[in-house]
Amino acid sequence: MQSSEIRYFLAVANTGSLSGASKQLFVAVSAISRQIQRLEERIGAPLFERHARGMVLNDAGQILENHVRKSMMDMEHAIAEIQGLNAVRRTVIRMACTDGLAFDLLPQLFSQFRHDHPGVMFYLNVGTAVEVSEMIHKGEVDFALQFSLVAERGVDIMASFPAPVRMVMRPDHPLAAKDVQLTDLHPYPLAMNEQGSTIRQLFDLSCRMSGVFLEPAVSCNRFSVLYDFMVHTPGAIAACSHFSIMYKARRDNLRVKPVNIEQLNQRTLQLQSPAGKRRSAALTQFIEFVRDEIARESEAFIRDYGL
Repeated sequence: MQSSEIRYFLAVANTGSLSGASKQLFVAVSAISRQIQRLEERIGAPLFERHARGMVLNDAGQILENHVRKSMMDMEHAIAEIQGLNAVRRTVIRMACTDGLAFDLLPQLFSQFRHDHPGVMFYLNVGTAVEVSEMIHKGEVDFALQFSLVAERGVDIMASFPAPVRMVMRPDHPLAAKDVQLTDLHPYPLAMNEQGSTIRQLFDLSCRMSGVFLEPAVSCNRFSVLYDFMVHTPGAIAACSHFSIMYKARRDNLRVKPVNIEQLNQRTLQLQSPAGKRRSAALTQFIEFVRDEIARESEAFIRDYGL
Protein backbone atom coordinates (compact mmCIF):
# COMPACT_ATOMS: atom_id res chain seq x y z
CA MET A 1 0.00 0.00 0.00
CA GLN A 2 3.09 2.22 -0.23
CA SER A 3 4.02 4.25 -3.32
CA SER A 4 7.20 3.27 -5.15
CA GLU A 5 8.79 6.53 -4.04
CA ILE A 6 8.24 5.72 -0.35
CA ARG A 7 9.34 2.08 -0.72
CA TYR A 8 12.54 3.13 -2.45
CA PHE A 9 13.12 5.94 0.07
CA LEU A 10 12.86 3.50 3.01
CA ALA A 11 15.12 0.97 1.30
CA VAL A 12 17.85 3.58 0.76
CA ALA A 13 17.42 4.83 4.35
CA ASN A 14 17.76 1.26 5.68
CA THR A 15 20.70 0.16 3.53
CA GLY A 16 22.55 3.49 3.30
CA SER A 17 23.10 3.38 -0.45
CA LEU A 18 21.39 3.10 -3.83
CA SER A 19 23.24 -0.13 -4.58
CA GLY A 20 22.15 -1.64 -1.26
CA ALA A 21 18.54 -0.69 -1.96
CA SER A 22 18.86 -2.15 -5.46
CA LYS A 23 19.93 -5.52 -4.05
CA GLN A 24 17.16 -5.47 -1.45
CA LEU A 25 14.38 -4.57 -3.90
CA PHE A 26 15.73 -6.25 -7.07
CA VAL A 27 15.28 -2.92 -8.88
CA ALA A 28 17.83 -1.07 -11.02
CA VAL A 29 19.89 1.63 -9.30
CA SER A 30 18.84 4.16 -11.95
CA ALA A 31 15.14 3.54 -11.26
CA ILE A 32 15.62 4.00 -7.51
CA SER A 33 17.63 7.17 -8.06
CA ARG A 34 14.87 8.65 -10.27
CA GLN A 35 12.20 7.91 -7.70
CA ILE A 36 14.25 9.47 -4.89
CA GLN A 37 14.84 12.60 -7.00
CA ARG A 38 11.13 12.78 -7.83
CA LEU A 39 10.24 12.52 -4.13
CA GLU A 40 12.73 15.25 -3.20
CA GLU A 41 11.30 17.52 -5.94
CA ARG A 42 7.76 16.92 -4.70
CA ILE A 43 8.73 17.68 -1.09
CA GLY A 44 10.91 20.61 -2.08
CA ALA A 45 13.98 19.59 -0.09
CA PRO A 46 16.83 17.05 -0.30
CA LEU A 47 16.34 14.03 1.97
CA PHE A 48 19.85 12.56 1.99
CA GLU A 49 23.41 13.68 2.42
CA ARG A 50 25.23 12.06 -0.46
CA HIS A 51 28.75 10.78 0.18
CA ALA A 52 31.20 8.66 -1.79
CA ARG A 53 30.42 5.66 0.41
CA GLY A 54 26.66 6.03 0.45
CA MET A 55 23.66 8.12 1.47
CA VAL A 56 22.68 9.26 4.96
CA LEU A 57 19.36 10.82 5.95
CA ASN A 58 19.55 14.53 6.68
CA ASP A 59 17.16 16.31 9.08
CA ALA A 60 14.36 16.47 6.51
CA GLY A 61 14.86 12.80 5.66
CA GLN A 62 14.70 11.77 9.30
CA ILE A 63 11.44 13.69 9.78
CA LEU A 64 9.93 11.96 6.74
CA GLU A 65 11.17 8.52 7.85
CA ASN A 66 9.64 8.93 11.33
CA HIS A 67 6.27 9.97 9.89
CA VAL A 68 6.27 7.19 7.31
CA ARG A 69 7.04 4.49 9.87
CA LYS A 70 4.38 5.80 12.25
CA SER A 71 1.89 5.92 9.40
CA MET A 72 2.71 2.32 8.50
CA MET A 73 2.04 1.17 12.07
CA ASP A 74 -1.19 3.21 12.19
CA MET A 75 -2.25 1.57 8.95
CA GLU A 76 -1.61 -1.88 10.46
CA HIS A 77 -3.77 -0.99 13.45
CA ALA A 78 -6.52 0.34 11.18
CA ILE A 79 -6.52 -2.87 9.12
CA ALA A 80 -6.61 -4.92 12.32
CA GLU A 81 -9.63 -2.94 13.55
CA ILE A 82 -11.47 -3.37 10.26
CA GLN A 83 -10.84 -7.08 10.37
CA GLY A 84 -11.85 -7.23 14.02
CA LEU A 85 -8.49 -8.61 15.11
CA ASN A 86 -7.36 -6.09 17.69
CA ALA A 87 -9.86 -6.69 20.48
CA VAL A 88 -7.55 -8.97 22.49
CA ARG A 89 -8.25 -11.91 20.18
CA ARG A 90 -5.53 -12.09 17.57
CA THR A 91 -3.01 -9.28 17.46
CA VAL A 92 0.75 -8.68 17.59
CA ILE A 93 2.37 -6.48 20.24
CA ARG A 94 5.79 -5.18 19.24
CA MET A 95 8.08 -4.62 22.18
CA ALA A 96 11.63 -3.54 23.00
CA CYS A 97 13.64 -3.99 26.17
CA THR A 98 17.17 -4.04 27.50
CA ASP A 99 18.85 -7.41 28.00
CA GLY A 100 18.30 -7.95 31.73
CA LEU A 101 14.54 -7.68 31.34
CA ALA A 102 14.46 -10.30 28.58
CA PHE A 103 16.22 -12.85 30.79
CA ASP A 104 13.46 -13.67 33.28
CA LEU A 105 10.79 -11.00 33.64
CA LEU A 106 9.29 -10.67 30.17
CA PRO A 107 9.13 -14.41 29.33
CA GLN A 108 7.12 -14.86 32.53
CA LEU A 109 4.82 -11.95 31.73
CA PHE A 110 4.26 -13.18 28.16
CA SER A 111 3.37 -16.65 29.41
CA GLN A 112 0.98 -15.40 32.09
CA PHE A 113 -0.79 -12.97 29.76
CA ARG A 114 -1.19 -15.50 26.96
CA HIS A 115 -2.75 -17.96 29.39
CA ASP A 116 -5.88 -15.79 29.33
CA HIS A 117 -5.32 -14.24 25.87
CA PRO A 118 -3.84 -16.97 23.64
CA GLY A 119 -4.50 -14.97 20.48
CA VAL A 120 -2.04 -12.23 21.45
CA MET A 121 1.42 -12.63 19.94
CA PHE A 122 4.62 -10.81 20.88
CA TYR A 123 7.58 -9.62 18.85
CA LEU A 124 10.43 -8.63 21.19
CA ASN A 125 13.50 -6.67 20.12
CA VAL A 126 16.33 -6.69 22.70
CA GLY A 127 18.81 -3.83 22.50
CA THR A 128 20.97 -1.43 24.44
CA ALA A 129 19.38 1.45 26.35
CA VAL A 130 20.23 3.78 23.45
CA GLU A 131 18.72 1.40 20.88
CA VAL A 132 15.54 0.88 22.91
CA SER A 133 15.12 4.64 23.31
CA GLU A 134 15.56 5.12 19.57
CA MET A 135 12.98 2.43 18.75
CA ILE A 136 10.36 3.91 21.09
CA HIS A 137 10.96 7.49 19.95
CA LYS A 138 10.67 6.48 16.27
CA GLY A 139 7.48 4.55 16.95
CA GLU A 140 9.00 1.30 15.70
CA VAL A 141 7.59 -0.57 18.72
CA ASP A 142 4.33 -0.33 20.66
CA PHE A 143 5.77 -0.68 24.14
CA ALA A 144 9.16 -0.75 25.86
CA LEU A 145 10.66 -1.70 29.21
CA GLN A 146 14.04 -0.33 30.11
CA PHE A 147 16.19 0.82 33.00
CA SER A 148 16.79 4.56 32.99
CA LEU A 149 18.93 7.01 34.94
CA VAL A 150 16.82 10.05 33.99
CA ALA A 151 13.21 10.83 33.17
CA GLU A 152 12.72 10.01 29.50
CA ARG A 153 11.37 12.82 27.32
CA GLY A 154 9.22 12.44 24.23
CA VAL A 155 7.57 9.19 25.39
CA ASP A 156 4.58 8.30 27.54
CA ILE A 157 5.65 6.77 30.87
CA MET A 158 2.94 4.39 32.09
CA ALA A 159 4.78 3.43 35.26
CA SER A 160 8.17 3.84 36.93
CA PHE A 161 9.67 1.60 39.64
CA PRO A 162 12.85 2.07 41.70
CA ALA A 163 15.49 -0.36 40.38
CA PRO A 164 18.56 -0.23 42.67
CA VAL A 165 21.57 -2.43 42.02
CA ARG A 166 21.58 -5.68 44.03
CA MET A 167 24.21 -8.36 44.64
CA VAL A 168 23.07 -11.90 43.79
CA MET A 169 24.80 -15.04 45.04
CA ARG A 170 24.35 -18.71 45.85
CA PRO A 171 22.93 -19.62 49.30
CA ASP A 172 26.30 -21.09 50.39
CA HIS A 173 28.17 -17.83 49.69
CA PRO A 174 30.17 -16.44 52.67
CA LEU A 175 28.32 -13.10 52.31
CA ALA A 176 24.86 -14.66 52.08
CA ALA A 177 24.00 -13.97 55.72
CA LYS A 178 25.81 -10.61 56.08
CA ASP A 179 25.19 -6.97 55.27
CA VAL A 180 27.26 -6.32 52.14
CA GLN A 181 29.62 -3.37 51.65
CA LEU A 182 31.58 -2.63 48.47
CA THR A 183 34.85 -3.54 50.18
CA ASP A 184 33.41 -6.99 51.00
CA LEU A 185 33.33 -7.84 47.28
CA HIS A 186 37.12 -7.78 46.77
CA PRO A 187 37.86 -11.51 47.32
CA TYR A 188 35.06 -12.81 45.10
CA PRO A 189 34.64 -13.22 41.32
CA LEU A 190 32.29 -10.49 40.16
CA ALA A 191 30.01 -10.79 37.12
CA MET A 192 29.05 -7.39 35.73
CA ASN A 193 27.37 -5.79 32.72
CA GLU A 194 29.51 -4.25 30.01
CA GLN A 195 30.90 -0.72 30.12
CA GLY A 196 28.28 1.87 29.23
CA SER A 197 25.28 0.02 30.67
CA THR A 198 23.27 1.88 33.32
CA ILE A 199 24.15 -0.62 36.02
CA ARG A 200 27.88 -0.42 35.21
CA GLN A 201 27.77 3.38 35.21
CA LEU A 202 26.27 3.43 38.71
CA PHE A 203 28.60 0.73 40.00
CA ASP A 204 31.75 2.39 38.68
CA LEU A 205 30.59 5.76 40.04
CA SER A 206 29.99 4.21 43.47
CA CYS A 207 33.45 2.63 43.48
CA ARG A 208 35.15 5.91 42.54
CA MET A 209 33.29 7.88 45.20
CA SER A 210 34.06 5.23 47.82
CA GLY A 211 37.72 4.91 46.84
CA VAL A 212 37.25 1.23 46.00
CA PHE A 213 38.69 -0.53 42.94
CA LEU A 214 36.79 -3.61 41.76
CA GLU A 215 37.49 -5.35 38.46
CA PRO A 216 34.87 -7.83 37.20
CA ALA A 217 35.98 -11.40 36.59
CA VAL A 218 33.39 -11.55 33.78
CA SER A 219 31.99 -8.57 31.88
CA CYS A 220 29.34 -9.19 29.23
CA ASN A 221 26.39 -7.57 27.44
CA ARG A 222 24.25 -10.70 27.99
CA PHE A 223 22.87 -11.17 31.48
CA SER A 224 22.32 -14.91 30.92
CA VAL A 225 26.13 -15.31 30.76
CA LEU A 226 26.60 -13.40 34.04
CA TYR A 227 23.83 -15.36 35.74
CA ASP A 228 25.13 -18.80 34.70
CA PHE A 229 28.67 -17.83 35.71
CA MET A 230 27.41 -16.82 39.16
CA VAL A 231 25.35 -20.00 39.62
CA HIS A 232 28.16 -22.35 38.58
CA THR A 233 31.18 -20.56 40.10
CA PRO A 234 31.90 -20.94 43.83
CA GLY A 235 31.99 -17.55 45.53
CA ALA A 236 30.82 -15.62 42.46
CA ILE A 237 28.51 -12.60 42.71
CA ALA A 238 26.40 -11.01 39.97
CA ALA A 239 25.24 -7.41 40.07
CA CYS A 240 21.75 -6.73 38.74
CA SER A 241 18.31 -5.34 39.49
CA HIS A 242 15.88 -7.60 41.31
CA PHE A 243 13.55 -7.20 38.30
CA SER A 244 16.01 -9.23 36.21
CA ILE A 245 15.71 -12.25 38.53
CA MET A 246 12.31 -11.74 40.13
CA TYR A 247 11.16 -15.29 39.39
CA LYS A 248 14.44 -17.20 38.93
CA ALA A 249 15.90 -16.13 42.28
CA ARG A 250 13.19 -18.06 44.12
CA ARG A 251 13.40 -21.10 41.86
CA ASP A 252 17.20 -21.28 42.19
CA ASN A 253 17.16 -20.50 45.94
CA LEU A 254 19.51 -17.53 45.52
CA ARG A 255 20.37 -14.79 48.00
CA VAL A 256 19.85 -11.17 47.00
CA LYS A 257 21.65 -8.49 48.99
CA PRO A 258 21.47 -4.67 48.94
CA VAL A 259 24.50 -2.41 49.06
CA ASN A 260 23.59 0.72 50.98
CA ILE A 261 25.22 3.31 48.71
CA GLU A 262 23.11 6.17 47.38
CA GLN A 263 24.57 6.04 43.87
CA LEU A 264 23.35 2.46 43.40
CA ASN A 265 19.74 3.56 43.96
CA GLN A 266 19.46 6.02 41.09
CA ARG A 267 17.94 3.80 38.40
CA THR A 268 14.28 3.27 37.62
CA LEU A 269 12.47 0.66 35.55
CA GLN A 270 10.20 2.49 33.12
CA LEU A 271 7.20 1.25 31.12
CA GLN A 272 7.16 3.38 27.96
CA SER A 273 5.10 3.84 24.82
CA PRO A 274 5.42 6.31 21.91
CA ALA A 275 4.08 9.71 22.93
CA GLY A 276 0.50 10.33 21.86
CA LYS A 277 0.28 7.11 19.87
CA ARG A 278 -3.08 5.36 19.76
CA ARG A 279 -3.04 1.98 21.54
CA SER A 280 -4.98 -1.12 20.59
CA ALA A 281 -7.28 -2.82 23.08
CA ALA A 282 -4.81 -5.69 23.45
CA LEU A 283 -1.87 -3.35 24.08
CA THR A 284 -3.81 -1.32 26.65
CA GLN A 285 -4.78 -4.46 28.52
CA PHE A 286 -1.23 -5.84 28.38
CA ILE A 287 0.29 -2.60 29.71
CA GLU A 288 -2.15 -2.62 32.63
CA PHE A 289 -1.33 -6.26 33.31
CA VAL A 290 2.44 -5.63 33.23
CA ARG A 291 2.16 -2.59 35.51
CA ASP A 292 0.05 -4.43 38.09
CA GLU A 293 2.07 -7.67 37.96
CA ILE A 294 5.42 -5.89 38.35
CA ALA A 295 4.11 -3.80 41.24
CA ARG A 296 2.71 -6.84 43.04
CA GLU A 297 5.67 -9.16 42.47
CA SER A 298 8.26 -6.47 43.23
CA GLU A 299 6.60 -5.64 46.55
CA ALA A 300 6.52 -9.34 47.49
CA PHE A 301 10.16 -9.84 46.43
CA ILE A 302 11.40 -6.86 48.47
CA ARG A 303 9.47 -8.07 51.49
CA ASP A 304 10.57 -11.71 51.23
CA TYR A 305 14.26 -10.86 50.70
CA GLY A 306 14.37 -8.11 53.30
CA LEU A 307 15.44 -5.45 50.81
